[in-house]
Amino acid sequence: MEFDLIIIGAGPGGYTAAIKAAQLGMKTAIIEKDKNLGGTCLNVGCIPSKALLSSSELYHQAKTNFATHGISTEELSLDVMAMMKRKDGVIRKMARGIDYLINKNNIEHFKGIGGIINSSEVEVIQGKEKKRLKSKRILIATGSKVSGLPFLDFDGKTVLNSDHAIALSHAPESMIVVGGGAIGLELGSVWARLGTKVDVIESLPRIAAIFDQDVTQPLQKLLQKQGIKFHLETSVESAEKIKNGIKLITSKGDDKIEIDAEKVLVAVGRKPNCEHLGAIKDEIALDEQGHIKIDKDWQTNIPGIYAIGDVVTGPMLAHKAEQEAIAVVERMSGKAGKVNYETIPWIIYTSPEVASVGLTETAAKEKGYEVSVGIFPFQANGRAVASGHSEGLAKIISNKTTDRVLGAQILSTNASELIAEVVLLMEFEGSTEDLARTIHAHPTMSEGLREAAHIAMGEGLHI
Repeated sequence: MEFDLIIIGAGPGGYTAAIKAAQLGMKTAIIEKDKNLGGTCLNVGCIPSKALLSSSELYHQAKTNFATHGISTEELSLDVMAMMKRKDGVIRKMARGIDYLINKNNIEHFKGIGGIINSSEVEVIQGKEKKRLKSKRILIATGSKVSGLPFLDFDGKTVLNSDHAIALSHAPESMIVVGGGAIGLELGSVWARLGTKVDVIESLPRIAAIFDQDVTQPLQKLLQKQGIKFHLETSVESAEKIKNGIKLITSKGDDKIEIDAEKVLVAVGRKPNCEHLGAIKDEIALDEQGHIKIDKDWQTNIPGIYAIGDVVTGPMLAHKAEQEAIAVVERMSGKAGKVNYETIPWIIYTSPEVASVGLTETAAKEKGYEVSVGIFPFQANGRAVASGHSEGLAKIISNKTTDRVLGAQILSTNASELIAEVVLLMEFEGSTEDLARTIHAHPTMSEGLREAAHIAMGEGLHI
């Protein structure tokens, strides 16, 4: 069986590449080792975590804020298993959607482990059976896997990774989260809202360090109000199983601190999934972090073999993989596929959410820019106050000389949606004046960005 393109891995990068290739007239096959298409993102990552964040946020709002709206919740109760059932239903629905798209576009789907024999042959291992496929090109989109700590072996009961933490049958009494990045803060938030005592341990001086300090400080305070306790500049040195859970021995400076909990979630990042690449594995060049090296066309050091997504350098984000998927297939077809790595949005789906694009204020100054900064608090935004979501701010960073927008950060409800306006603005190399002179509907939270642009120009209106 011979194809124009074989894709190994059916996550957001892999299945997007398959669909685009089929649309461009390529005879396409996709190989996936897991039961469902969709990869980590759909099955144990982005989608299930957002389902639980949504459910837990509703519960938390009902418990803490509904009374101010005149809504009584005296009989409020929690059913974690029903919450998990809803989450699983969301996964099934989205997985069926991907199956439909694969079939609609006449893409051959092979279940099994895909191993590359050479630049034109792939072996699919399906249990005891093996099948050889030929292809003009091969695309590696095998994603990433959870990183761990050498003294904390995942057991799914006491020591959890993110896969385990989205599938618990009850809210634990207590949980330690090791890692103050996106995964740790999101899953820590889920269980804190549901009544778990959550301690977050972070080795850096602040959480969510990819954002500016004037964004992360208020984020931390808001999460502390939700019951999360933070241990910053703290490292985990060892662990010991105890009768009702686990004890971690941590250090902060010269001090040793013991923290115990029913469960520990290790959320220290992810690493590229490059183990099962087949006979050609040792010939594919990797960088020091274990990512596959690629050129400007996303081609590896072996002609005809390409790679995208989490297995190559850059942020491990589904939307980055999807954009690379479209671009690499377009390049294969002789089109001008392109990814603007300067405008990839970053989001942490806490409550409130925090989102950014482009350079932080710190990074812009380090690059030598003289910057103008506009910060607008949502406490002065009518829609935010009316809906009870006035915590947070919008921040615009621009080049003082040219007025071009260099970056933005938003801490607010629906920051993940609001940031798209600045992404588009930056794609067109827009200025703060462009943003300030764009009419925004009133009352909306998007007005916060317009206000921040006015402030960056030295012409603040509603503050």
